[in-house]
Amino acid sequence: MKDLTQGSIPGHLVAMAIPMAAGMLFQTLYYFVDLYFVAQLGDAAVAGVSAAGNAMFIVLALTQVLGVGTMALIAHAVGRKDPEDANLIFNQSLVIAALLGSLTLIAGYTLSHPYVSAIAADAATVQEGTTYLYWFAPGLALQFAMIAMSSALRGTGIVQPTMVVQVVTVLLNAVLAPVLIAGWGTGHALGVAGAGLASTISIAVGIVLLAIYFVRLQRYVSFHAEQWQPRLAVWKRMFKIGLPAGGEFALMFLYIAITYWVIRDFGSAAQAGFGIGSRVMQGIFLPVLAIAFAAAPVAGQNFGAKHPHRVRETFRSAALLCALLMFILTLLCQWQPRALIGWFSPEPEVIRVGAVFLSIISWNFVLSGIIMTCSSLFQALGNTLPSLLSSATRMITYAVPAIWLSTRPDFILEQVWYLNVATVVLQVIISLVLLRREMRRKLAGV
Repeated sequence: MKDLTQGSIPGHLVAMAIPMAAGMLFQTLYYFVDLYFVAQLGDAAVAGVSAAGNAMFIVLALTQVLGVGTMALIAHAVGRKDPEDANLIFNQSLVIAALLGSLTLIAGYTLSHPYVSAIAADAATVQEGTTYLYWFAPGLALQFAMIAMSSALRGTGIVQPTMVVQVVTVLLNAVLAPVLIAGWGTGHALGVAGAGLASTISIAVGIVLLAIYFVRLQRYVSFHAEQWQPRLAVWKRMFKIGLPAGGEFALMFLYIAITYWVIRDFGSAAQAGFGIGSRVMQGIFLPVLAIAFAAAPVAGQNFGAKHPHRVRETFRSAALLCALLMFILTLLCQWQPRALIGWFSPEPEVIRVGAVFLSIISWNFVLSGIIMTCSSLFQALGNTLPSLLSSATRMITYAVPAIWLSTRPDFILEQVWYLNVATVVLQVIISLVLLRREMRRKLAGV
């Protein structure tokens, strides 16, 4: 356990963010390796995997329910020096992980084809997307156990073991991708099925490694079989914080699904360009996410320890760091958007769509960094409903106009990207107003 209630707040943020960013960097490299080999299979494969990969946001939404509730309550327990409650939260999170993982596996094999069929541009894209999901479904189900363990560690202020496991699994995934997708060394190319299988194998290995760490080295929170009987009162505490946070990711899934749907008439090349652009954007966002993720346990422990001034300082420091990094990323996307997309596809139309997407969407990067920081502070304060309200407002103001625009004869792709930027401006205003109110309410009597 690492005590985050003493010492420099920026120092804690940087110390936690660096290993998380390192792990995320390797994760980004895997995304790019995977995307590179899938792109060699053609536009339908890229569009199919991108569309199917959006289903991961549903799983991410559920893992957020589990992960945010686990991290926040354990951070509060650590802050008030209550290891008994921290252990109870951790072991109950494992029970929830088993339940949600089982439900995800069932849904993956029953709903994959209907989902991809609803948003894909053509039959070839549907086939590729469905095949990918069938092989990736076990990996998605295993994510819950990974999140339960890594979130528990993050709540205690420990991130290095998770980073090491991330690096190992990403390296394994990067090695398996060309072997399974393209058939390197075996002569048996599995195509998009290989991409899904590589991810599943790597996640399984990661879970084994984290479990070994908990058994051999972790002492503050650890496995206790006697605490595995479901405790609904504990689940209620976790879901109260986690459900709204999961709702945010569900809205992200809805945003991407609607975008794929409204641009479907422009063909698979347009969907592939948007898919690659979105993947590039997600990849370069990871260092900023690391800072935002670090802010939650730092603020959470200090909230549990009743140090309101340190909670406020955590927000200020994290928001400034995120904004500065996002400004640099904005410059990168304004300078060489075509080069960023061109790494992954030689198709001129795919490059054009992806480059235009990045050059326009990057104008909201700085605001997005502030929104991420606000979301982390809501988690730390134990009330994620305001963050969900902020995201829902953005979703409504985006979805309704986007669907309407798609029905007009003069509809062009750029209108969707500009609409996205406008709705992010609205979201950051709402997030800041709600966070200020929440801090006044939660910290005034502390």
